[in-house]
Amino acid sequence: MTKLHKVLLAMSLAALAGHAGAARAEYPDREIRFIVPWAPGGSTDIAARALQGLIAEDGVKLIVENIAGGTGTIGLARVAKAAPDGYVIGMGTTSTLSLAAQGLTDLRTDQFTTIATASIDPIMLLVPKDGNTPTLESFLERMKANPGKVSIGTPGSNNIGHIFAAMTSKAAGVDFIHVPYTGGSRVIVDLAGKQIDAGALKPSESRGQIEAGLVTPIGVFSDQRLSFFPDVPTFKEKGYDVFPYGPVVQMTYVVAPPGLPEPIKEKLIAVFRKAIQSDRYKAFAEQNGFFVEDVTGAALGRKIDGMQTSFNTISTKIFKAK
Repeated sequence: MTKLHKVLLAMSLAALAGHAGAARAEYPDREIRFIVPWAPGGSTDIAARALQGLIAEDGVKLIVENIAGGTGTIGLARVAKAAPDGYVIGMGTTSTLSLAAQGLTDLRTDQFTTIATASIDPIMLLVPKDGNTPTLESFLERMKANPGKVSIGTPGSNNIGHIFAAMTSKAAGVDFIHVPYTGGSRVIVDLAGKQIDAGALKPSESRGQIEAGLVTPIGVFSDQRLSFFPDVPTFKEKGYDVFPYGPVVQMTYVVAPPGLPEPIKEKLIAVFRKAIQSDRYKAFAEQNGFFVEDVTGAALGRKIDGMQTSFNTISTKIFKAK
């Protein structure tokens, strides 16, 4: 090969590398599937669609796809098995961590690339509105008077909602009927229709029905009252410890398949962080009763791993003890 040929070859390779770099820099150049592993209308779906609208303003098109079932595991399994090219992402929830702690799913934290925290959701205990003024104390007395007959609905089973329903039962000292649903939107419909006696739900899943006078929140599973429902007492102030095995929270977060290339990961983090930290999303969070936290990437992964450890302990105390 002559010197001229070597120079031309080097120039050609450089040009190809430049084109490849440009192609990578164009990510995303098509729609991104954003899998929500819950039914439409629930809090996770609501947050995902709010982010979809904000992110579209940056020229990134998300297509929200609801794949419900398995307390969120069916949809998340699709994300875990997708190609690591950034065109399939999903909304993870801490419910999956609870299932993993109980050996009810093969999904693990290392099967995902963590992108951004989307919401921190408090959980409340709600009852149907019946003309009276229900209280946490009166509901627990009702449970005591009807052991094993009072029903509490939750979005899914063996998750945080189920944990807090079980802690309500523990506070009353009697068993209860657990009624799992595929999403919070299904729980609130049956609760408002008095098909179940109570529900463990997020404010984002129940605020509309609360304001319409269809359901009443009677207790918050938290150490502090909520700013958006300041008159609702906490279980703690009523003398009931709902965190005997360590604090847990309901959290949603954006994840991608494992092995995601760093440039694509950083692009997704930047896009979602901008939307989540925007004034409009924070106002949306306040309106829908959840909190926003600026934790992304590796820091989010460490937080999720820590929560998995907590769930491993809680699982043996609440579910496997039965």
